[in-house]
Amino acid sequence: MERVTLRIPKQQIDRVEQLVERGEYPNRSEAIRAAVRQLVDDEVNGQEIDWATV
Repeated sequence: MERVTLRIPKQQIDRVEQLVERGEYPNRSEAIRAAVRQLVDDEVNGQEIDWATV
C-alpha cells in the first residue's frame, strides 16, 4: 500500500471517528479507504457523483 497524506476538515474527521467508535470500521484509515473504494466504484459504474458533497 502507498501512503497518502491529506487534509480533511475536523468536522469530517469527527464523523469518521464516530463510525470507528460504533465499530463500523476498525480504524480511521479503513473508513477512509472504504470511502475511496465507494467513490471509485461509483464512478466506474457510471453513477453521477455530486462533488459538492464528497
